[in-house]
Amino acid sequence: MSNLAELIEGAAQAQDWSDRAALVIDGRTLSHEQVHDGAARAASVLAGIGVGRGDAVLLALADGAEFAWSFLGAVRLGALAVPVNPHLPPEDHRHLARDCKAALVVCDDDLSSHFGGPILLASALGSALALAARHPAVAVAADEPAYAQYTSGTTGIPRAAVHRHGDPLVYTRAFAEGAIDMSPDDVLLSVSKMHFAYGLGNSLFFPLLTGACSILHPRRPRPGDIAELVARHQATVLFAVPTFYANLLRHDTPAASFASLRVAVSAGERLTPSLAQRTADHLGCLVLDSLGSTEVGQAFAGGTLRRHRAHALGPALDPYEVAVRDEAGRDLGPGEVGTLWVRGPTVLVEYLGQPGATAAALQDGWLRTGDRASLDEDGFLSHHGRVDDMEMVGGITVAPQEIEELLSSHPAVSEVAVVAVADPEGASHLQAFVVPALGAPADDLTAAELLDLTRARLAAYKVPRSVHFLDGLPRTATGKLRRFVLRAGGLGPAPPRAGAPGVQVSLEADASR
Repeated sequence: MSNLAELIEGAAQAQDWSDRAALVIDGRTLSHEQVHDGAARAASVLAGIGVGRGDAVLLALADGAEFAWSFLGAVRLGALAVPVNPHLPPEDHRHLARDCKAALVVCDDDLSSHFGGPILLASALGSALALAARHPAVAVAADEPAYAQYTSGTTGIPRAAVHRHGDPLVYTRAFAEGAIDMSPDDVLLSVSKMHFAYGLGNSLFFPLLTGACSILHPRRPRPGDIAELVARHQATVLFAVPTFYANLLRHDTPAASFASLRVAVSAGERLTPSLAQRTADHLGCLVLDSLGSTEVGQAFAGGTLRRHRAHALGPALDPYEVAVRDEAGRDLGPGEVGTLWVRGPTVLVEYLGQPGATAAALQDGWLRTGDRASLDEDGFLSHHGRVDDMEMVGGITVAPQEIEELLSSHPAVSEVAVVAVADPEGASHLQAFVVPALGAPADDLTAAELLDLTRARLAAYKVPRSVHFLDGLPRTATGKLRRFVLRAGGLGPAPPRAGAPGVQVSLEADASR
């Protein structure tokens, strides 16, 4: 029995989880048995449309029962489930459907015009389940492809990373059980949605493989809504990204709403020590940073309940291995910063239909992550941003994370990004883009304080030329910073303000939000 859908259903039966709540969506509760029964019936519906083993089934669905049934139903048939962001524009949806050669698209009803070819609407799937018989799981090997997820595309065209039927079991052992001791008593809430790797593990694989319950929130995760859901359902584990935690603090959500949490998890981008501490103080629980990727499928390194430090990401999670190497591929010593590589059983099979990109990313089973990192003597990783985050100023390569971490320690700063922006003459200068903390003034005095802080603590070439205040930083749907937007000056220049030479203040909103 190696089919993922069958393995998960078998675990629920063996551990007597079948009658326990598995998914809660807008007040509707599905038991573990209802999830698996619906998936088996969904497999019959898909098969009746012509889906067979090896076919790609693209899912453009909000978090909900239909997502779970469609995903597990496709997997049950031995097909390849390909979840994508339902909020993409029509041309992007059509491109992804062509790219994965989708035999069928299952989508929310309002997305029917986004696709050509065979389409199954979410409402039609729900209606068809009652008349469908349960479809038996197709026998597959544990290392056969089960699903593919597209990378975030922060620096290029998104690619579909293919994962195996056995991979989610490894994710669960490594993080859910190994790092945070997840059990059937846990109630999970993930800000990241299921069409992302982080959210798919948090909201689908983890609860179904541990007997826990997941609270699904299909709409945009606003701080007040998440606080209310945590309090109403007494959530014990919160999964989010640093940007969300910063917004949570900016909106002054009631700390009492989070009293039920035993741990909060951060992933998706670097969590600064300052934000981690402020978040922990507000939530009243431990905040663990973790590092994963779409190519690995879930977290492969990070803090655990038993091993965590305030100023380090954490160790590699069993069974993963990590290495920090220089550009020539040589392993670096403790404290030396280089490129992070990871090896483990869930590293992608391939980028779907892209052998060249696959070969470039993999080397003897090791994946080049594109992250800059260092390891200490105890095997704890520190994250230093992305390789492509490096800025070039006056012929000197600058790592912006050091500057950003210093600026984020100022109480007026909620979020910050530092990038090199070219002036009209072509010379590049560092500029700091700051999202003010709740109640903090976005004025010349605050900007001057921030520049004074960097002048006092950093080498002269690391001091930003100017400070811009924004309502938000440009990010992908996964919360990753889109530095290239800032580098290109897409947010517009801000003229110097009187009384503060060298200080620039912009109060314009980020158009990407």
